[in-house]
Amino acid sequence: MTWQASSLAVLVLVLAGGFAWYERRRPPAEVVALVATLAALAVVGRLAFAAIPNVKPTTDIVLFAGYALGPVPGFVVGAVTALASNVFLGQGPWTAWQMVGWGGVGVGGGLLALATRGRELRRLPLAVACGLAGLGFGALMDVYQWTLASRQDLDSYMAISASSAPYNLAHVVGNVVFCMLIGPIFIRALRRYRQRFEGRWERPPAGSRGAVAAAALAALALGAGASAASSVRAAPAGPEARAAAASPSGQAVSYLRRAQNRDGGLGAARGTSSNQLFTGWSALGLAAVGVNPRDVARPGGRALTTYLSRAGSISDTGELERTILVLRASGLSPRRFGGRDLVAELLRRQRADGSWGRNVAHTAFGIFALRAAGQSAGTGSLRRAGAWLAGARNGDGGYGFVPSAQSDVDDTGAALQALAAAGRRGPASSAAVGYLRRTQNRDGGFGQSEDRGSNAQSTAWAVQGLVASGAGPSAAGRDPLRYLVGLQRRDGHIAYSRTSDQTPVWVTAQALTALRRKPFPLDAVPRKRRGDRRAGAAAKGGGRPAAKSSDRRGARVGQKGGKGKVGSRPAASAMGRRGRRPQLDAAGVSETVKATPGPAEKVAAPLLAGGGAVGFAAVLLLRRRLRGRRPDRA
Repeated sequence: MTWQASSLAVLVLVLAGGFAWYERRRPPAEVVALVATLAALAVVGRLAFAAIPNVKPTTDIVLFAGYALGPVPGFVVGAVTALASNVFLGQGPWTAWQMVGWGGVGVGGGLLALATRGRELRRLPLAVACGLAGLGFGALMDVYQWTLASRQDLDSYMAISASSAPYNLAHVVGNVVFCMLIGPIFIRALRRYRQRFEGRWERPPAGSRGAVAAAALAALALGAGASAASSVRAAPAGPEARAAAASPSGQAVSYLRRAQNRDGGLGAARGTSSNQLFTGWSALGLAAVGVNPRDVARPGGRALTTYLSRAGSISDTGELERTILVLRASGLSPRRFGGRDLVAELLRRQRADGSWGRNVAHTAFGIFALRAAGQSAGTGSLRRAGAWLAGARNGDGGYGFVPSAQSDVDDTGAALQALAAAGRRGPASSAAVGYLRRTQNRDGGFGQSEDRGSNAQSTAWAVQGLVASGAGPSAAGRDPLRYLVGLQRRDGHIAYSRTSDQTPVWVTAQALTALRRKPFPLDAVPRKRRGDRRAGAAAKGGGRPAAKSSDRRGARVGQKGGKGKVGSRPAASAMGRRGRRPQLDAAGVSETVKATPGPAEKVAAPLLAGGGAVGFAAVLLLRRRLRGRRPDRA
């Protein structure tokens, strides 16, 4: 077979594999475009460093593609890179070998991701993997050179390997250096993109979509006053509690409970390893329906907050902000968490202009975190952050991830909540509401930007932003909550869109905040009484928690300008969505805050309860004795 024929054969196999992958997975156009973009980037990387023999980022980029997107996209990126770059560097019999070699690197990246079960590799192990990929690619190309030798035996192969050793070593060193410089950031960006757009197509149960939507909306109307899973009872639930458990939010909470791992955390989906991002979002989603994250634990396992208590691993600004929100909702102090003062660390990262990294998402969540930590809207740090955010608005009224970036629904929803939390309602807020109204689709949902198909996460951000601003989420007959309910699957989770079902844990948690109409930051959720916790553990053992009919315990204090609402947060940055159960004030911005019982109340409550029981028993005894004396007196 000639080298032209072999190259063509490899290309046909690549195309066939690509078409098979596309038909099986049905990835959205964004993922296909990402594969093509990565191949182009790898080609440019190879050409840009062509003057330095064997030192180029091509192998690293191909491995990152496989690691972030999967083996098949990784192989396609590698094979297409070899074929396209050789148009400039020269085609020959080596082309087919390079296509297979770099394609194998992409497959290896995908297998590495499977072996690590989705855990993000640190910089050094990732660099080692890139170095090994360079060795493997070099060994394969040595085999190609060996096939051209006068004889094919071990001695000739060793001679060829020895002569190519300096080039292979340069390849390895170049791979390690490039990975140390760009590896983790590159993969994080790819995964963030994939989480938003890649998914699998599912066939909904026959006739179920309309029925589920109708039944769910009816349950929402009937159980609007009940929190779907604010606490759990082991005893048989009454009709009201059963209706709440059958509501969309109740089913979603049940799904999140079942998805929890024994270490207390949650992954992207049931059965996947725990991750700070998905655990934090799940905690916020549960808190939105009145479930304290400290009360959520699998039988024999740990609570959500136990997993998050690994404060030493919290380094990213988004993680820091998200964790403060979770601690507030859990009734814990972010100033004394794992031996760290998270609030002080967050304040040190704030720039002089009031922003966090001149990033709209981080600045919005910075405002949420400071409000959750107890700062009022008039404090200097919040005032500067609110002013910067108001000035970061685009001409169309929306917000991008940085000033002047293209507006998107997620960041606009987040900014709306932050503006409300910072007490800056005004032209910026009104313009942002107008942008969201214009981007709403006919199905009631919102896409990431104008003219984009609807998805659950962008819809949740929009709902939160509109609620925070005082505007209702529905307009002109378009109901975003109906759209969210229509995405719920049989096991209770919310799908990303009608054609994609990625990261169900994350999407479900964010949809919960929208279904409950709760903007950020969330109020502290009272913990269940000890007896209720035991009952909850028994119910969880049965796998189906029933919701208590009462949504809240304890006094609630209205807090003006208090809890900011954020409607959108890119599935990227920090955290999610909420619905809103607490009542808003006349302006639609204040959020009721539940007061947690103080030490005196904790002591007085059991004394009052005990005194009441003794008094009741005394009355019964007195009545009996009086009845016994009546005949004598007569």
